[in-house]
Amino acid sequence: MNSASKKISWKTAAGIVIANMIGTGVFTSLGFQLEAVQNTWTIVLLWTLGGIMALIGALVYAELGTHFRRTGGDYIFLSETIHPLVGYLYAWVSLVVGFSAPIAIAAMAMNNYLKPIFGETLLPGLIFLVLIPTVHIFSVSSSAKFQNGMTLLKIGFVLTLIALGIGFGSTSEFPATNFTSTWKDELFLPGFAVSLIYVFYAYTGWNSAAYIIEEVDQPKKNLPKALIGATLLVMVVYLSLQLVLLKHASVAQLAGQVQVADIAFGNLFGPNGAIWVSLFIGIQLIATISGYAWVGPRVTYAMAKDYHLWKPLAKVNANEIPVRAIILNTAISLILFVSGSFEQIMLYAGFILQLMSTVTVYSSLKIKKQEGFKTPFKPIPQLIYICFSMALMGYLLVDRPKESLAGLGILALGWAVYAMDKKIG
Repeated sequence: MNSASKKISWKTAAGIVIANMIGTGVFTSLGFQLEAVQNTWTIVLLWTLGGIMALIGALVYAELGTHFRRTGGDYIFLSETIHPLVGYLYAWVSLVVGFSAPIAIAAMAMNNYLKPIFGETLLPGLIFLVLIPTVHIFSVSSSAKFQNGMTLLKIGFVLTLIALGIGFGSTSEFPATNFTSTWKDELFLPGFAVSLIYVFYAYTGWNSAAYIIEEVDQPKKNLPKALIGATLLVMVVYLSLQLVLLKHASVAQLAGQVQVADIAFGNLFGPNGAIWVSLFIGIQLIATISGYAWVGPRVTYAMAKDYHLWKPLAKVNANEIPVRAIILNTAISLILFVSGSFEQIMLYAGFILQLMSTVTVYSSLKIKKQEGFKTPFKPIPQLIYICFSMALMGYLLVDRPKESLAGLGILALGWAVYAMDKKIG
C-alpha cells in the first residue's frame, strides 16, 4: 500500500477520526449519565476529562504511528514493544469487539432514531450495516471519496444542531441545567466512573488514522495533524452539544433514555422537527459505520500476515484491499447487532477497549529512540492516562462486574486461540 495514488491526505485521515468519534455516544450516553449524576458541572467535567484523555491518547498514538509506520495500529505497537502475545490479544479484541461493536451499536442507534419514520423494525440498521462495508472493497480512492462526503454531512449537521440549540431559548419548563455546588458530592459516586466509561466510549476513535498509516501521505507530518486536530475539534463539539441537550429538556425526560437528542430537539421544534432531527442523526451514522468498516479490517489483516490461523484473511484484491477481513468484520458486527442490548455492548466494549488502550499507552514508554513525533512532556501524559484509566476500570469492575468480566473473558479466549496458533515463518 505504498503507491502515491493510494495515499490519503491529512484531511481525509482527520475525517476518519471525526467520523469514528462522532457516532452514537454523543447522541445517546447523556441519558445513561443522568441516571447517576445530574449536576451540569459534573457533566461538563465528565466530557472535559474524556477529551483530555482522548487528546493524550492521540498524542501517544501519533508518536507510536510515526515511529513504526506500519498499518495495523495497536497490533504492531504492542507486538514490537511488549510481546507478540499482547499484540495478538489486541487484534483478537479488535476483531471481536473493538471495531465490530461500534458498528453494531451505530446500527442499533440508527434504528432507534429512524423509528419515527420506519417504525419498529431492524431493517434500516441491518441494511446499512451490510451495505456500507462494501464501499471499502474496491480501492482506497473510492473509500476516501465516500468517507469525505459522509463526514462533511456529519459535521455540517452537528454544527447546525449546536447553532440552533444555542440560538433558541429553552422551551422546557424544568431544563436539566443545574449549576449548583452539588457536583462536589457526585465526583466520588461509583456512577461517576460508570458515566466516564460512556464518555470514553463516545470519544472512541481518536486513534483511527493510526491504523492505516501506510495509506496516509507523508505520515510523519500528517498523522499527528490528523489525530490531534480532529480530537480537539470533537472535544469542543461534544461539550457544546451536551450543554444544548441539557438546556432543552428536563432530567426526568432524559434520564435512562437513548434518544436524548430526539427528546431535546422535539421540545424545541415540536414532533415534526424531532422527526427531521432523528432522520439526520440516523443518516450521519453512515459515516461512523463507514469509518470503522474501513479501519478495523486493517488490524485483522496485519495479524493475518503473521499467523497461520488467520492467513486466509491476508488475501487482498488487485488494489491491495483486504476484502476477506472486511467480510469477517462485517459478519461479527451483524452477530452483535442481532444478539446484544445497546447498553451491555457499550459497557463491555468500553471496558476492554479502555484496558487495551491503556496497555498501548504504556508501550510508548518502552520506545528508547523515537524516530518520529514525540509526545510533549513525556512520560507525564502517559502516566496520567495510565493512572486515571486504572482507577476507572477498578470502579467499573466493582459497579458493573458482569460486563467487565465478560470483557476479560474475551481476552482469556484470545489467549487460548493464540496458544493454538503458530506464527508464519
